[in-house]
Amino acid sequence: MKNVLYFGAIGVLVVSILIITGGTHLETDSTRQAPVLVPKLPDSLRFCGEAVPLQFFDVYESLERELIINSFLHSQTLIWLKKTGRYFPVIEPILAAHHIPDDFKYLAVAESGLSHVVSPAGARGFWQILEGTAKDYGLEVNEWVDERYQLEKATEAACRYLQDSYDTFQNWTLVAASYNAGRRGITRQIDRQSETNYYDLLLNEETARYVYRILAIKQIVESPEQYGFILSEADYYRPMNSHANTVTTTIENLSEYARKNQTSYKLLKLFNPWLRDNSLPNSHGKAYRILIPETRLLTNQADN
Repeated sequence: MKNVLYFGAIGVLVVSILIITGGTHLETDSTRQAPVLVPKLPDSLRFCGEAVPLQFFDVYESLERELIINSFLHSQTLIWLKKTGRYFPVIEPILAAHHIPDDFKYLAVAESGLSHVVSPAGARGFWQILEGTAKDYGLEVNEWVDERYQLEKATEAACRYLQDSYDTFQNWTLVAASYNAGRRGITRQIDRQSETNYYDLLLNEETARYVYRILAIKQIVESPEQYGFILSEADYYRPMNSHANTVTTTIENLSEYARKNQTSYKLLKLFNPWLRDNSLPNSHGKAYRILIPETRLLTNQADN
């Protein structure tokens, strides 16, 4: 019992000394936090060929804010960076075929992080298209099929929407802003403020930040190392290998269909997220392209 009291007293004395001295003698270089650096902004920047007026303090600081936020959202930013290797090769040629500037691929990242997310308003897919807009632009949306989740078709619909917006505004930066606020929302502010330059419009906070977020994403994708993201070519996700089956009849059970095609229900849905139920009614003989996985092996993907 005496030994316990003795060593206990010694322990209290040591703790007291550390408290008095602040324990600074125990600090080592390995415990110090790494320096936090302010992301460097480019000397000049363009969106869809249109100059960003970085010479104005409010524009500069707005872009800097989005660069800081996205540079330090390490896990989230790293994941969508990796996904660009898989999905940009799908998006880019569709934008080009519709004569939509390539920079709009960054809008898809801003909208969804290249994931099939659902917004509180019910917008879905990479391009976050609302159901009414989807139907207006030719996408099928019902209990069994939702083509907002079919990347090629959703990108084509987004292209038609963007072109219609350009026909209205004749300015790609305003087109991008209107994708967030809606055409009527931007037109209302243009009329109210007698101003046609996005960078001079007073907008709600979400839309006011929206184009700057797209610009920040563009900077990080084009120069990831400059913002602390070090990726080799092998770190980017590769396109998923598949072949397409054209189906013009009803599929009563997609689980059975998957097995007949030497794959699983899980993988069938992963490659075809637009299939929303366990069956595919098709009384009108519509031609659907269903992707069938070629392989699940990571090594084969890396070799292609």
